[in-house]
Amino acid sequence: MHDASRRRLRGTALPVLLLAGWWAAFRFGWSDSPLLVAPSQVWDTAARLSGDGTLWRALGASLARDLAGFVLGSLAGFGVGIALGLSRLLENLVGPTLHTVKQVSLLAWIPLISVWFGLGDLAKVVFLALAAFFPVVLNTFEGIRGVPRELVEVARVFALTPLQLLCRVVLPAALPSIFNGIHLALIYAWLATLGAEYLLTSGIGIGNLLTDGREHLWMDQVLLGIVIVGAVGFTLNWLAGAIEARLLRWRGTSTGQY
Repeated sequence: MHDASRRRLRGTALPVLLLAGWWAAFRFGWSDSPLLVAPSQVWDTAARLSGDGTLWRALGASLARDLAGFVLGSLAGFGVGIALGLSRLLENLVGPTLHTVKQVSLLAWIPLISVWFGLGDLAKVVFLALAAFFPVVLNTFEGIRGVPRELVEVARVFALTPLQLLCRVVLPAALPSIFNGIHLALIYAWLATLGAEYLLTSGIGIGNLLTDGREHLWMDQVLLGIVIVGAVGFTLNWLAGAIEARLLRWRGTSTGQY
């Protein structure tokens, strides 16, 4: 068996054991607590909510907010990170404030965002964009500042224009750090999606599904929501890793010429 397949198989061992323990707790009567329901009940709830479209509407709304906030926050972070990385003056002017603001807990922005933007989708997207902004801006800045000086000097010997220097030398060399920031932003945005839907309760979404389950003590719905959150997070992380590995392989080939 291939090493990668063997590692993936080992990674499924713990979830399978947990699922088996959960099933056994109800099969053999080890648990009769109303706070924990049987796997079959969660499965039935998933089938019911899928059948009437509730689950798909909630998942679609959450993913749409996640994507909108991730794109807006990443683009803003990318632009600011490039500007700070290229300009010492701008770094001195903006850097201290930026590093101070990033120390503020993300949840602390909720009251301010809810007052300025209300409780609807706009406020949630702003919150998600804020969650995605800081990983991208910091990693883009560090990636640009970490570009080897020798590369820049060689580019200047070939009389590259500033734009050519940025696009053909600086950004390709900074790509590992930039992609690391984008990867983190994708995960943070998804986690923030659930937080926004849980705290800004208007509209529909997986977070609202969890809130409804908690308020009515529908533990099957709560557990279903947790499983979906984990599955979506795992999928996003896997997709980001696969895209990052592929693009960085291209970068390694192309930058060999510099």
